[in-house]
Amino acid sequence: MEGVKHIVAVASGKGGVGKSTVTVNLALAMAAEGYRVGILDADIHGPSQAQMLGVGEGVRPQSSSGNGFLPLQVHGIQAMSMAFMVDTREPMVWRGPMVAGAFQQMLTQTAWDNVDYLFIDMPPGTGDIQLTLAQKVPVDGAVIVTTPQDIALLDARKGIEMFRKVNVPVLGVVENMSLHLCSHCGHSEPIFGEGGGERIAAEYDTRVLGRLPLTMSIREQVDGGRPTVVAEPDGEVTGTFLDMARQVAEQIRERGGNEGPEISFS
Repeated sequence: MEGVKHIVAVASGKGGVGKSTVTVNLALAMAAEGYRVGILDADIHGPSQAQMLGVGEGVRPQSSSGNGFLPLQVHGIQAMSMAFMVDTREPMVWRGPMVAGAFQQMLTQTAWDNVDYLFIDMPPGTGDIQLTLAQKVPVDGAVIVTTPQDIALLDARKGIEMFRKVNVPVLGVVENMSLHLCSHCGHSEPIFGEGGGERIAAEYDTRVLGRLPLTMSIREQVDGGRPTVVAEPDGEVTGTFLDMARQVAEQIRERGGNEGPEISFS
């Protein structure tokens, strides 16, 4: 892709596990490490990055000279989302081909400005968007987000298997909501179970990139448009995201990037 060196897909296979929160904070952490970073919100039906990045209603991307769009500049990163194109209250009542077409347009007609790492916030599932991504651009790696809960792990496995089928390496697993931390007394409790991240990482010969707590502050920060890495740059959770970003960059550097093997689907 013109203007992009490396592409990282962040996926879960299942909704509600905090994938978008992980994506935006991981992208901001990579930017804090000194890289030029972009984020593409690929969830056409339910885009959330506009709210998480604090982009106000009605803010639209400008047209580029090449008949495309200029990404918005937010918190030091470049961003593109369907939420920048339409009223956020308007449902996208589209069939699969229209969804895939809209994603492809954002993917190929956004004028990214010399981005080192483009993070793609994938929608749940293993359907049209995922196949379009695999067919159209070389993806350097995927990050899988899950909770320790067995139900979430079922769909995380499907996500890993899908990336394997399209020759995209899985860089690691992020175990979100590992522990619930009480904001009043500090008591911690593994309400979604324990060890899920380690089990799935061992099963697929990958690594656990990091574990994140279930806390009110993380939710409040993304709802308010100032994700944790921006709101608490010296905080413990930000330190976890910074470590994840370093691991992602290290693995892609060791692998030498993805040359983008040709893939066909029936």
